[in-house]
Amino acid sequence: MAFDGLDGKFWAGKRVLLTGHTGFKGSWAALWLSRMGAEVTGYSLAPETDPNLFRLANVDDVVRSHIGDLRDAAALSAVVSAAKPEIVIHMAAQPLVRRSYVEPVDTFATNVMGTVNLLEALRGCDALRTVLVVTTDKVYENSEQGISFREEDPLGGYDPYSASKAAAEIVTSSYARSFFEHRGVRVATARGGNVIGGGDFSEDRLVPDIWRALRGGEPLVLRNPSAARPWQHVLDCLSGYFAFVRGLSENADLPRALNFGPPPDAAPVTVAALAEAVQAALGGGVWKPANDTGPHEMMALEIDSRKARACLGWKDRLAGEPCVAWLAEWYRALNAGADMREETCRQIASFEVLHRGES
Repeated sequence: MAFDGLDGKFWAGKRVLLTGHTGFKGSWAALWLSRMGAEVTGYSLAPETDPNLFRLANVDDVVRSHIGDLRDAAALSAVVSAAKPEIVIHMAAQPLVRRSYVEPVDTFATNVMGTVNLLEALRGCDALRTVLVVTTDKVYENSEQGISFREEDPLGGYDPYSASKAAAEIVTSSYARSFFEHRGVRVATARGGNVIGGGDFSEDRLVPDIWRALRGGEPLVLRNPSAARPWQHVLDCLSGYFAFVRGLSENADLPRALNFGPPPDAAPVTVAALAEAVQAALGGGVWKPANDTGPHEMMALEIDSRKARACLGWKDRLAGEPCVAWLAEWYRALNAGADMREETCRQIASFEVLHRGES
């Protein structure tokens, strides 16, 4: 069965609480949901980087934006009470592996107890129908044996970030069964691959590092050039989340956790291979290996997204070369001084055309 997550008739007038709306994925999601007619309330920390997509695209024009911390249970509860959401998409997190080694307590507090605080606040929300908690492809216990992880595989985590997200999965499942399912509220988790696209300026991420190196006229430094990841464009990933939300909202018999990643037949792409492709698309550049790779990061990671494709009728439209082409186009527009709200919405509209043409 197919669920069209990009159908404006579904989203029109829906009250949506989006946490993490100031971040990379969150900013894209906020613009897209608003474009489809949703009434979006956002709750998140202020953007950390300068520049950032939230301000470049004036995202606060289309959402009721609340700047706050997931660890502040009282502030979060007040926003939930005022927003009266029907749908919640929880993206807010401490999302960086390397930072989690430096700030493990804050990482666990945000990703685990922040999720607890949100779900606890939602217990008193009578209008609530659907909750999607976004975690990560890194929630699986990874022995680095080249396994393509399926939703049934054991959860785990070497680094504090991965472990905190695996713990958030367990928290979500517990709250769903204890407090929500008997009320008819559907609660699920989405495990996205390594998401790339225009508008990411985070520290220690490949595409922003490439952009910064090119802008500075310096060689790109790669910590783990031979590491492989399940790369996917932000619009492909979000379209999967939106389809999942719709399916859950329509009471479909769906799994309570789904992977969203590259096509099952796609060959693993290394950090070096992606870096070279992005550099070429942006006009050049060279890279060199880092002298110190830093704390442990997994070298091999793959996820199996066949279940999401089968259950939701979801598919990616920008796998492979189009993914690199679209993200490079966004950064070229930025470098040229374009209106980035207009460019971001133009890419969303172009993706919708692809979606309609292939649905």
